[in-house]
Amino acid sequence: MPSGRRTRRKLHFSKIYSFRCGRAAFRQDHSQIGGPGFSRVVYCNEPDCFEAGIRNYASNYVQSTKYTLATFFPKSLFEQFRRVANFYFLVTGILAFTKLAPYSAVSAILPLIIVVGATMVKEGIEDWQRKQQDIEVNNRKVRVHRGRGVFEPTEWKNLRVGDIVKVEKDEFFPADLLLLSSSYDDAVCYVETMNLDGETNLKLKQSPEVTSNLHDDGDFGNFKAVVKCEDPNANLYAFVGSMEFEQQQYPLSPQQLLLRDSKLRNTDYVYGAVIFTGQDTKVRQNSTDPPSKRSRIERKMDKIIYLLFFILFLLAFIGSIIFGLITKDDLKNGTMKRWYLRPDDSTNFFDPKNAPLAAIYHFLTAIMLFSYFIPISLYVSIEIVKVLQSMFINRDIHMYYEEADKPAHARTSNLNEELGQVDTILSDKTGTLTCNSMEFIKCSIGGTAYGRGVTEVEKAIGRMKGSPLAIDKTNGFGQLISPNPTTKGFNFSDERIMNGNWVSEVHSDVIQRFFRVLALCHTAIPEVDEDIGKVSYEAESPDEAAFVIAAREIGFEFYQRTQTSITLRELDTKTGKRVERVYQLLSVIEFNSARKRMSVIVRDDEGKLLLLCKGADSIISERLSKNGREFEVETVEHVNEYADAGLRTLLLAYRELEEGEYEKFSEKFNIAKSSVSADRDAMMDEATEMIERDLILLGATAVEDKLQNGVPDCIDKLAQAGIKIWVLTGDKMETAINIGFACSLLRQGMKQIIIGLDAPDIQALEKAGDKSSISKASKESVIRQINEGISLLSSSLGSSDAFALIIDGKSLAYALEDDVKNMFLKLALGCASVICCRSSPKQKALVTRLVKSGTGKTTLAIGDGANDVGMLQEADIGIGISGVEGMQVPF
Repeated sequence: MPSGRRTRRKLHFSKIYSFRCGRAAFRQDHSQIGGPGFSRVVYCNEPDCFEAGIRNYASNYVQSTKYTLATFFPKSLFEQFRRVANFYFLVTGILAFTKLAPYSAVSAILPLIIVVGATMVKEGIEDWQRKQQDIEVNNRKVRVHRGRGVFEPTEWKNLRVGDIVKVEKDEFFPADLLLLSSSYDDAVCYVETMNLDGETNLKLKQSPEVTSNLHDDGDFGNFKAVVKCEDPNANLYAFVGSMEFEQQQYPLSPQQLLLRDSKLRNTDYVYGAVIFTGQDTKVRQNSTDPPSKRSRIERKMDKIIYLLFFILFLLAFIGSIIFGLITKDDLKNGTMKRWYLRPDDSTNFFDPKNAPLAAIYHFLTAIMLFSYFIPISLYVSIEIVKVLQSMFINRDIHMYYEEADKPAHARTSNLNEELGQVDTILSDKTGTLTCNSMEFIKCSIGGTAYGRGVTEVEKAIGRMKGSPLAIDKTNGFGQLISPNPTTKGFNFSDERIMNGNWVSEVHSDVIQRFFRVLALCHTAIPEVDEDIGKVSYEAESPDEAAFVIAAREIGFEFYQRTQTSITLRELDTKTGKRVERVYQLLSVIEFNSARKRMSVIVRDDEGKLLLLCKGADSIISERLSKNGREFEVETVEHVNEYADAGLRTLLLAYRELEEGEYEKFSEKFNIAKSSVSADRDAMMDEATEMIERDLILLGATAVEDKLQNGVPDCIDKLAQAGIKIWVLTGDKMETAINIGFACSLLRQGMKQIIIGLDAPDIQALEKAGDKSSISKASKESVIRQINEGISLLSSSLGSSDAFALIIDGKSLAYALEDDVKNMFLKLALGCASVICCRSSPKQKALVTRLVKSGTGKTTLAIGDGANDVGMLQEADIGIGISGVEGMQVPF
C-alpha cells in the first residue's frame, strides 16, 4: 500500500461553530446552503435534533418482498382468483352451500381449497426466501457514532439520516453516505460498484478537504456540520449540494458520495455521514416493486377456460329454457306429464305455476353440475410441472458458474415455459456480454503500429471469410502467438519493443515518453506482494489497469504512489540498468464524459514540468500544436484500423510547461474547485482549457474488452433463430459500437443509423444555457433523425441491406416521449440490431416496456447490476446474473 497513510492529526474544535439544535446561533436561514433548489437538509452527528425529526426522513429498513404478513392473504388470494377457473369454482363453491347444489358442499369446496392453497404455499415459500434475504441485509452491522467519540455496532435498519458511520475494508455501505475521511492521509478511498452497475473495477472517491484530517474515532466527539443537497433521485452518477462547517460553505459532488450496496475496497476504513436512507437511496430509487407476472400459457389457458365456460353457460342456458317450457306444461289439461316430480305438490324448483323461477334455479344447478367440464386439476398439474422444472434449472450443471461458485437460481417458477417463446432479448453490455476486463493488445507510437494480437472482431471476420488466421497469427518469424495471454490485462506481443528492444527503435525517445504517460497518467494504486515482490494494481477502470500493466510489462513499472509523488522503475538508456525515478505529482485533472480526457501535471527528476494527457482522438487532435502533429496522419490511420477491429482507442500526448504558466493555472483551478456557484463546472473547464493545449502527439493505445465465453456464437445462433437483440448500456457510443462488432451484433457491411445530439447548433444552445430552447431544438432534431431513418428503411425495402440503430441517452429521452415513442419503435423494429448508449436505469426500463407493449411478444431482459432491475422487472422474463439486493426478479 502507499506510504504516508494514517497520520493521526487531531482536530482542534475550539473554533467550531455551534450547530446544537435549539440554540439561537443555529436558527439561521439555511436557504442559501447548496444553492437554489436544494431542499434536503442533513444535520450531521445530530439525528435526534428537533429540526431533523420534523423532516420525517425514510428509515433505513428496506423490503423487496412481494407480500407482507398483513397483505399476503388478500394479495395472494387476489392473484389466485385472477384465474378465471378459480373464480368460477369459488362461485360454484358458494352455491354448493344452497339447496340448489346437486352434491355436497365439501366435494365442491375441498378441491378449490387444495388447488388455491397449494399455489399460495408455493408463492409463500418463494417470497419467504426473498424475506430471508431482506432480513440478512437489514440486520447487517455497521459502527455508528453514539457520542463522545464512541462508535458502536448497530444494525443497518436502525440507521438515521445524519448518523456518522465507520465502514471498514470489504464491507458494504449501509446507506448513501457523504465521505468525510478515510485511512489515507489525502482522504481517498476505493469503491467497488458491481452491485450497482455490474462493473468490477474500482471507483476513486475523495472527501472534502476540510474534513480529510478526521482520522480517529475521537475526532467526531464534537463534530457538527449541516449538509444541504438535492432531493432523492434515481441518477446514480449525480449529486449536488454543499456542506456548512465551521461557518464556511464547501461544495459537494458525486466524488464524495458513497452509494448503498457498493463495497469499500483497498482502504482500511472510511467515516461517512448518512445522507439518504432506505427507499431514498439511489439504488432503491432505481428499483420498483416486484411485479406480478403471468406467463403467456397461463393467460392462454384463461382464454381456453373462457371458451369452456361459454360452452358450459350455453348448455346450461339452453337446458334451462327447455326445462322451463316443460315445467310450465306439467299440469296442462289436468294431466301430470312428469308425475314423479309431483308438480301438483312442488317447491319452487319444479313449480309449474312459477316456471321462469324454476328455470333460473335449474340454470344455477346446471352450472354446478357441469363444473367438471372445467379442468381445475389442470392448474395443479401445471404448478407441479413448473416446480419440477425450476428444480431442474437450479440443478443444471451446464448453467453452473464455476468461477463465482454460483448455480442458476429460478427465483419464481411462474415463467419457466416463457423461455421457449422469446421474441426480443434486451441485454446490458458491461459484465453481461463482456467480462469488463480490458486487455492491452495493440498500440501506435511515433507513427509505427505495434502489436500482433488478434481481436474477437478479426476472428469473426476471419471465420466468415474462411481465413486460417481467424484463430492464430505468427509473429513474423514463423512463431505462433498464443491467443491466450499469460498476464491478465496484457495480450500484447511484439519483439520490436518488448524485452528492452525499444531502445533500438528509430523513435526510442517517443516510445519512452509514451510508456511514461501510461505509467503516470492515472489514479491507480499499486499493491506489492512482499513475498515475491510482484506489483499488482487496483484502478478506477479496467482501461487504466490495462495501461499500467502494459507499461510494467514493457519496462516502466509503476511501483509506489503517495499523495504528492509517483515512483517508477524503468530502464536507464545510458547505463542499461533499471533505476528508480520519483515524479512529483502536482495536479490531477480527472476524466469525465464531457471532457473525454485525463491529464496529470508532474515534475520529473530533472526539474521539468510536464503535462501528460490521454483522451479520445477527436478531443486530443484539436488540442495539438502545429509542431506536435508529426505522426498524426499515420496515427489516425492506425486508430481507424483499431476501431474496425473492435478495439477501444485513446490518443496520448504531452507538453512541457513554464513555471509561471503552471502557477497561473493552479491558482485558477483551485478557485474553481472550491467554488459553490452554479458556474463551478464552467470555471473548471476554463481553467483546464488554458493548460491542455499545444500538445505533442505520441501515439495511440488500443485495448480490447474481452467478451464472455461463447457470446459471438450465441448471438449468431439467436439471430438465426429470428430473435431480435437490443443492447442497453450506460457506456459511451464508441465503446458500445466496438463491442457490437466484437460480439457479432454489428457486422461488416451493416448500415448504421446513428441518432445523437452532438450537432453544432445543439452544442451552441447548451453553452448558452437556455433550457427551454435546448429541449425544443433537441426534440426536433431527434424527430427529424428518426424520420430520416424510417425513410432510409423504406427506400431499402426489397434489398438485402441490414441496418443497425444506435442512439445515445440524451436522444433516447426524447425518443421515449409519448408523441415520439411509436415512431422510434417503428424505426427500431425495422433494424436488425439496436444499441442504446448512455442509458439510465429508468430509460432501460422504459425501452423494455415500449418493446413489450409495442410488439405484444415475449421479451427477455438480462442484466447484472441493480441498475438493471427496472429493465428485468418490466420484461416478461428477467434474468439477473448477480444476486444483488433488490434484484428480486421473476427468474
